[in-house]
Amino acid sequence: MELSERKLPVGIQSFEKIKENHNLYVDKTEYIYRLVHTNVPYFLSRPRRFGKSLLLSCMKAYWEGKKELFEGLKISELERDNPDAWQPYPVFYMDFNKANFADEGALEAVIKVQLQEWEKIYGETSQEAPLGARFGQLLKAAFDQTGRRCAVLVDEYDKPLLETVGNKNLIEHNKAVFKGFFSTLKSEDAHIQFIFITGVTKFSKVSIFSDLNQLRDISMSTDYSEICGITEQEMKDNFGPEIEQLAEEQELSVEECLGKLKKEYDGYHFHQKGKGVYNPYSLLNAFADREFDAYWFETGTPTFLVRHLREAHFDARKFNDDTLCATKQMLKDYRDDNPDIIPLLYQTGYLTLTGYNREDRTYNLGFPNNEVQYGFFNSLLPEYVGDTGAGSGKDILSLKRYMEAGNLENIRNLFKALFAGIPYPVKEDPFEHDFQSVFYITLTLLGQYVHCEQHTNTGRIGCTVETNKFIYLFEFKRDDSAENALKQINDMHYADPYAADKRKLYKIGVNFDSKTRQMAGWKVEER
Repeated sequence: MELSERKLPVGIQSFEKIKENHNLYVDKTEYIYRLVHTNVPYFLSRPRRFGKSLLLSCMKAYWEGKKELFEGLKISELERDNPDAWQPYPVFYMDFNKANFADEGALEAVIKVQLQEWEKIYGETSQEAPLGARFGQLLKAAFDQTGRRCAVLVDEYDKPLLETVGNKNLIEHNKAVFKGFFSTLKSEDAHIQFIFITGVTKFSKVSIFSDLNQLRDISMSTDYSEICGITEQEMKDNFGPEIEQLAEEQELSVEECLGKLKKEYDGYHFHQKGKGVYNPYSLLNAFADREFDAYWFETGTPTFLVRHLREAHFDARKFNDDTLCATKQMLKDYRDDNPDIIPLLYQTGYLTLTGYNREDRTYNLGFPNNEVQYGFFNSLLPEYVGDTGAGSGKDILSLKRYMEAGNLENIRNLFKALFAGIPYPVKEDPFEHDFQSVFYITLTLLGQYVHCEQHTNTGRIGCTVETNKFIYLFEFKRDDSAENALKQINDMHYADPYAADKRKLYKIGVNFDSKTRQMAGWKVEER
């Protein structure tokens, strides 16, 4: 097939549409074969824009018996000798992606509309009955009319909950609505063949997970760690011409292009032994535009995530120092009243598994790739210091120019403006890591070689930044003096690893005044 004839499925979440339009499709149907040949209800958590809707759309087509759509795919081969394959079943597909749930009553309205659509197929229900009871009547009616049990597919069940985080009354109300509606799945089990539920998070106190006591959570299963996303081999097998075109456009070799794609979009792990997977939304957009861009972040970072981190005085340096860890249970279950935001950052895709300690069965966590790290810090920095756009005196591009030019005065003035932008806390005293987080986030966004709290054989350097011509060693003090910060750099011999380096080295001591919340001292020594 000529490159001009190859159609990328950018933004298409309908399996039927992809096949009818002859779009490229990464074959995941072997996983569907495994799933549908059980009577176990399943739950899968994956980040947004990661292929969950397409997966459910493919399941829907399977249960509807649309054999022609699966010609040439793995499941067609696996079902070849099955005499019962491709029989149509009644399918109840519920998509919570379609509405804004910030308003009271929005969830009930969405469910009612869906019930009305099913009633057009299986007949009217008792209109005055509770929503769950009407759903149960429809499941029974579908079974009675077709002689086959129902397939129930629920996409993004948690959107009505995530969009109401921070509104305690509304989120509890929506949980109660869910309890009444989805409890039907247990009471009508005799009329149900298959259940598959997806979401970004698994809210631990939602009735779906307590009522369906046989629900199997495959979010961190080794057998299904690659069910969504695109592995490196799948990328090479399915998008060879697109990789070559992107490489040519970016004036890179194919190997260089593959390396760049890996750094930008790969790195998600959903099991300690699972292969890394690429974000499919970003990967397909990069091929379509022939550009490396932050596509996933263009769809928006939830405001409550970055706000929660800021309000909790979370030390941003922890994102890169290998101290973030959690158990599987912590990562799989999220409570909206849990002060620990790490499980939510994992489930929403901002953190991923980077290591596993077999002895205590804990996971290390970190950013999966450059797109997520830089995009997240770009979202987080304004929460600390306000406007950082062009003309603000605090923009990252200006700081990058100053660092590369060794312009210490402008570097000092820009950081002074950044720290002056940190708002006063309402109820509690500021912590030193508020200042250090601002410094660390800002330098990381430069895209330079940055280490914060770097370990040496004599101690820990506050922050090291390297450019082509300069090395900057920073040490921070709070309510002390810049002179003492500089003295620590010298006493601990932080510059020794760079003794043979020909670049100009600056040792910079910085002091913060917690009362005025200002940078109160800045002392520089050259080498």
